[in-house]
Amino acid sequence: MSARILDGRALAEELRAEIALRSTRLRARGIAPRLVVAIVGEDAASLAYVRSIERAGAKVGVDVAVDALPPGADEAALRARLAALGEDPLVHGIMLQQPLPAHLGIRSVAEAMPPNKDVDGANPINLGRLAFAGHAAFVPATPLAVLLLLERSARWPLRGARCCVVGRSNVVGLPLALLLLARGGTVTVTHRGTADLAWHVRDAEVLIVAAGVPNLVRAEMVHPGATVIDVGTTMVDGALVGDVAADVAAVAGELTPVPGGVGPVTNVALLRNVVHAAEML
Repeated sequence: MSARILDGRALAEELRAEIALRSTRLRARGIAPRLVVAIVGEDAASLAYVRSIERAGAKVGVDVAVDALPPGADEAALRARLAALGEDPLVHGIMLQQPLPAHLGIRSVAEAMPPNKDVDGANPINLGRLAFAGHAAFVPATPLAVLLLLERSARWPLRGARCCVVGRSNVVGLPLALLLLARGGTVTVTHRGTADLAWHVRDAEVLIVAAGVPNLVRAEMVHPGATVIDVGTTMVDGALVGDVAADVAAVAGELTPVPGGVGPVTNVALLRNVVHAAEML
């Protein structure tokens, strides 16, 4: 058996067409969807990622701007900048690029993100709304990308499916678990404190791995025929490697590749949230 590939690039192209159409309709009403990415410092990887969002936005009619603060900007300055963007009627979505410099704490800064423009779901208010039966205006981009891929899988709808999420971060694992629960999945969340990872993973019909540990999940750990979503992306010897080992393809029923799986859908999911924010005006 060889796993069916859940092609993120193909899905991203499909979603881009939808977003471009919605953007065109907004512009006909005099509304130009606009995302501002707030960034502190000049981290090379962060800047490269932001440029990729700019290119993606240009393809679908979403204006993307960078609002850069100096590396030494303190929390008060960043909070003030986020508040100003929240008051700007020409800005529909705001994203705070991470990681932040060591002197800034994401937990306290995230609280300053205007909830109605928080298109990457960073504000605790939006996470709380997600916990309340999955009802949030903005789902974080990566968990949303995973959900969009699952909607195209053989396991959809998820009601009753045994789901396992490897990783519990506030950015991916936790919101994803809440999304799966809201859609009727029976969800197990594992993490670095889990005593027997393989035992939990092997039971899953739907497995999402978001630990950031290359090749963490191997074939002998996977339920035959499972749908496996690999969120991990780590550079190893110049190549992008996922959290799921290559031999899993011989056991799984469906599998996202790395690269070409969750990654391409994530940026598009973010832009989709920006368009949604503009439509709510």
